[in-house]
Amino acid sequence: MHPELNLVTTIAAALGLALMVGFLAAKLRLPPLVGYLVAGILLGPATPGYIADVAIAGQLAEIGVMLLMFGVGLHFSLKDLLQVRRIVVPGALLQMAISTAAGFALARWWGWSSGAALIFGLSISVASTVVLLKALEARGILETVNGRIAVGWLVVEDLAMVLVLVLMPPLAKSMSGASASISVSEISVTVSLAVVFIALMLVLGRRLFPWILWQVSKTGSRELFTLCVVAIAVGIAYGSSRLFGVSFALGAFFAGMVLRESELSHRAAEESLPLRDAFSVLFFVSVGMLFDPRILLDHPFQVLAVLALIMVFNGLVTAGIILAFRYPLNTALTVGAGTAQIGEFSFVLVAMGVAMGVLPPEGQSLVLGAAILSIAGNQFVFRATGPILGWVRRKSRLARILERPADPLAMLPNSTDRQFLSGQVVLVGFRGVGERIHARLKAQGIRCVVVDPSRELVEELRRSGNPAVSGDPADPMVLVQAHIAKAGMLLVASSDPVDLRQMVQIAKTLNPTIEIALRSENREEAKFLASENSGRVFEAEQELSEAMVSHVLERYGGGREEVSKIG
Repeated sequence: MHPELNLVTTIAAALGLALMVGFLAAKLRLPPLVGYLVAGILLGPATPGYIADVAIAGQLAEIGVMLLMFGVGLHFSLKDLLQVRRIVVPGALLQMAISTAAGFALARWWGWSSGAALIFGLSISVASTVVLLKALEARGILETVNGRIAVGWLVVEDLAMVLVLVLMPPLAKSMSGASASISVSEISVTVSLAVVFIALMLVLGRRLFPWILWQVSKTGSRELFTLCVVAIAVGIAYGSSRLFGVSFALGAFFAGMVLRESELSHRAAEESLPLRDAFSVLFFVSVGMLFDPRILLDHPFQVLAVLALIMVFNGLVTAGIILAFRYPLNTALTVGAGTAQIGEFSFVLVAMGVAMGVLPPEGQSLVLGAAILSIAGNQFVFRATGPILGWVRRKSRLARILERPADPLAMLPNSTDRQFLSGQVVLVGFRGVGERIHARLKAQGIRCVVVDPSRELVEELRRSGNPAVSGDPADPMVLVQAHIAKAGMLLVASSDPVDLRQMVQIAKTLNPTIEIALRSENREEAKFLASENSGRVFEAEQELSEAMVSHVLERYGGGREEVSKIG
């Protein structure tokens, strides 16, 4: 078969079967992602029938990873990463170290060599950013504090893996008894090239590429704009790999980060979304094609052991580290669920191990099998975070321990003026709209206490002399620390999917006369909150339309009859 026909056949078979099996999975109330993985297994060489071209599918999947990581960068600015650096940098590295040690110990217990055990341990220590992105987007929490911490956590893991991929060949061979040494100069060159790439992107790229995007947009051609977005994503990813030794995925991520500086970033994300979704399907199908189901029959207990390390141990370690840094329990559960799976970097590591003759083929099959099962089950882990959080909060003593009420950032300083804490506004959520509201209130001399889950943000507010409390705003103890009982108003400006109903109930219980104003992101939620007399509800789309109509009425003298004559 001609190569071009093989390419078309592979794409047609992968997308067509993924559609059918994904639709069936959705009907069975399973994530469509499970259907994509099953479609890949059916198209792979381990099952009878038509066998798609695994090599071509892998290359298409590489494009999918690039486009998806580009989308992550469009939603995750450098400022976001720096704001969560105190938790994601030490936390992610510590989690990787603990998970690697656990995998290393398990592999050595199975009788594997030290080199094989090291590759195996590292492969189960790093989660898939692609899978996490899909999970966060599906729940609408990608741009929340928890979403930023989760993405930042995995970005740090990806950065660490760049160095690991360089160190692995000599280190694994030396641990296996082969004559190989770790070249300090090789490591220095690799790290230096990565630093140069990042510096160029942050200094030159954040000015050059948004300017290019703006120039193309002036042509008025939608096709050229979309082409420009995709060309920048794929071009930077390819260039970073060829010139600086950085992975395609990380190159595309930084491409998205620099384009976020453009005012057209939202349009760029919207225009590239269909292409990103299509290639992400090919990524999951290609993962399924690599899996040999016979490993489940030949080594069932080993597969379960690896799966337990990934989905239980990794998640618990991550959650424990976040709680140790005194972040709220819901943050710990969200990020812990995000690390309860493995993906693309794990595949690269085990393939490298087999190619070097260090990792036995059995190890690659175990990792691939556990990866597919963890990816398929990760959706259910995320779903379980809500019930777990509710159960813990019902157990008040356990909740007090896990939510860390003794955290100094979860309590207002003793130096806070007591007169300030009477009739004040309790502002929930500071980023975006909340920051603008806070500035206006402060300019008018209105007392305000901020409640936000971000510890870094609360620390910054306190340094500038603004009272603030860190924690989950739906937690009664957090609202108590904000002195909700003496507040004049509860103002919810956060776009995070907090439990508004529970928050309102707590506020009214502690302060029956308090006035409440809520921000709602959709009309259905706004109607529901209004029907329960939760307070004044500001629905984003409705408020924007009313503001624009008011502007038109003011321009045309305030007469609705005159406005109706427009056009």
